[in-house]
Amino acid sequence: MKKTKVIATIGPATSDKEKIKELILNGMDVARINMSHANQEFLKYVVDTVQELNKELNTFVSTMLDTEGPSVRVEHLEGGFAYLTKGDKIRIYEESILGDHTKFSVRYTKLLENVKGNTTLKINDGLVELFVLEKGPNYLLCEVIEGGRIEEGNRVNIIGINLELPFLSERDRSDILYASKLNVDFVALSFVSTHEDVLEVNDLLIDAEDAHMAILPKIENAYALEDLDEIIKVSDGIIVARGDLGVELPLEKIPGIQKQIINKCHHASKVSIVATEMMTSMEEKTRPTRAEVSDVANAVLEGVDCMLLAGETTVGKYPTESLSMMARIIESAEEDIDYYELLNQAMRTEKQDTTCSLSYSVVECANRLKAAAIVAPTMSGYTAKKISRFRPTCPILAMSPDMETVKSLNIYYGVYPILIENTKSFDKMMELSKHQATKKFILAEGSRIIITGGYPFKEVKHTNFMKIEDL
Repeated sequence: MKKTKVIATIGPATSDKEKIKELILNGMDVARINMSHANQEFLKYVVDTVQELNKELNTFVSTMLDTEGPSVRVEHLEGGFAYLTKGDKIRIYEESILGDHTKFSVRYTKLLENVKGNTTLKINDGLVELFVLEKGPNYLLCEVIEGGRIEEGNRVNIIGINLELPFLSERDRSDILYASKLNVDFVALSFVSTHEDVLEVNDLLIDAEDAHMAILPKIENAYALEDLDEIIKVSDGIIVARGDLGVELPLEKIPGIQKQIINKCHHASKVSIVATEMMTSMEEKTRPTRAEVSDVANAVLEGVDCMLLAGETTVGKYPTESLSMMARIIESAEEDIDYYELLNQAMRTEKQDTTCSLSYSVVECANRLKAAAIVAPTMSGYTAKKISRFRPTCPILAMSPDMETVKSLNIYYGVYPILIENTKSFDKMMELSKHQATKKFILAEGSRIIITGGYPFKEVKHTNFMKIEDL
């Protein structure tokens, strides 16, 4: 059973109920809806469908909204797309026009004011590159340095320019509030530049009286990297969005940045998620490349909490196969993790309170005794999150009577949350823990589990007991 979680994006290839069911049965922990390519109607459909399937399958898959974010995008093109040829000249207008291979307009009214000559623009994830030659009266004249296909809605990355765009557009604000009403579990924030962007969304959720939705900024530009430590402090986790990050920065820098972000998140006890081009070749083929297998495995070995599939499960020909293959790679890579090193790293940087100290002891005992599972009855999920940070070799069964707590734990490494009935009896909770662990992980007689939590339940705010049980 894999401990590293998988987020799968729902799109045209997986939008019907049966396809979503296949993803759940093959290891999807979180269903993501990318609002750059979706609307609120589709968001509601996916959330409702996941809820229906959770009831049918007795699962607890979560949902994630991914905002469009502040961005400059290609406007209307004749036929919806155009091919730009290397060496050609092309004009980019602020005012809306019908574009083609010689001209197009963008959704940004300060284009001419902000962009100077000798600036590079990249489109379609950096595959198409333009160079600004000069400014006309109402357009930029550019040379096509790298040709290729562009489409309506493609993001235009303007390298080295901090655009004068509000972080929260009216559309993003509306999407987040609508997702809050639907009780979506996570919001991924696109194109964050500073920690103040994150705080703006936090304030929006406070005003909406939503204490549940976790905030996950996506690191996609150099400005965010400059404020990374502060962004991590005010967030629930970080998404390493390698697509736009690789457009904004030299590609050879991305592996080091990924490792740095994962380490910083681990030290700060925050979730880390790696996204973009994990298994891109499986959009067209039934097998990943060896390089993709190594990429997924290396992220696991670095200690990441989650992987995120995008095109593989939205437009790919083999969405279920992509997810299944990723799960297999993860399980294999997890056999090679240096768990003791991750445990010691976490302990060196963890605060010395009761819950953290006991969580460390629980994981150390579980590793030494080769426990089959750790069971954590929890109200808020705090104990399970702390145990996850210490990276035990066995899975963590988090049992809570609160559905919001259950859904919030799906992005944490090794945590398998389930909903239980509330009980105040210690003996009943011990029996329930043994029963649920045996059922969830199909444990044989003689298996050893460790049960930990805070007692009396609901009354204490920290972890205060550890019990070793032989089944």
